[in-house]
Amino acid sequence: MPLAEIPLRIWRTRAQSFLFRGQSIRYWSAGQGEPLLLLHGFPTASWDWHYLWAPLAQRFRLIACDMLGFGDSDKPLQHAYSLLEQADLQQALLAHLRIDQPVHVLAHDYGGSVAQELLARHHEGRAELGSCMFLNSALLAECHPLQMAHKLLLSPLGWLVGRAFGREDLVRSLSQVCSLGAHPNESALDDYWSLIVANRGTRILHKLMGYVRERSLYRERWVGALQRQGVALGLINGALDPLCSAPVLERYRQLLPDTDMVLLPGIGHYPHTEAAVQVLHHYLAFRDQPLAHLPQKAAWSVHAIGS
Repeated sequence: MPLAEIPLRIWRTRAQSFLFRGQSIRYWSAGQGEPLLLLHGFPTASWDWHYLWAPLAQRFRLIACDMLGFGDSDKPLQHAYSLLEQADLQQALLAHLRIDQPVHVLAHDYGGSVAQELLARHHEGRAELGSCMFLNSALLAECHPLQMAHKLLLSPLGWLVGRAFGREDLVRSLSQVCSLGAHPNESALDDYWSLIVANRGTRILHKLMGYVRERSLYRERWVGALQRQGVALGLINGALDPLCSAPVLERYRQLLPDTDMVLLPGIGHYPHTEAAVQVLHHYLAFRDQPLAHLPQKAAWSVHAIGS
């Protein structure tokens, strides 16, 4: 049975705001229980999680924001965007919400790199994570090809490419990474596009692409954090994603043999929208495993999922 969606117009009415280094950040929070931080990908926003939002909120306290430069949050033009700053933002949001217990993370794509930095900080004693589940995330910089649109945005003419980027370019990019039977419909495409153009977002698309270079720059730090013991890790991967394919998953298995990995046949780059029911099932199964490094009360919920 498919999960109910939350229309974007409703999602936006539930947003709250806080200031991060002088910039307005839109965020959402719901549910009770252990804190679960949801990190979205590029170039979309936290609305990506809307199919999973209600069922996950029955077990966990959910926290999600549109990261700086994304969705309905501020998108300053004269700004050097960084994955490290996005990790700072997540910690600032948790502090704003006065969350001082171990945080579990569910991250997709770009958000996966932010999660890797938070994981590195956990091992340095500067953050406290309970577990981390990645969805189609480029955890190994050397294994993930770039789309043509990404290459153009990274070029010296990236600023011009970004300003010329239109709805049809978004449609083309998504069609290359989503499974054939799960392409967003026209209404969803309109919504995704509205989130990108909010606050004149196409002016900064080329600046956001700096994350590609950061993945290479911090590769040893972030892969080293994945290989350290102490935080339960999982990976749910759509098998048809050209950016994160089955051979990449095999490389993950070699480097991260203790990671809980699931491959979803017939699913592309956005498993949480293409196959939300499967993602929910696998994520809850992952969380229902006792986490040896945490007290049992803080490691898993005993509340029923509900209907």
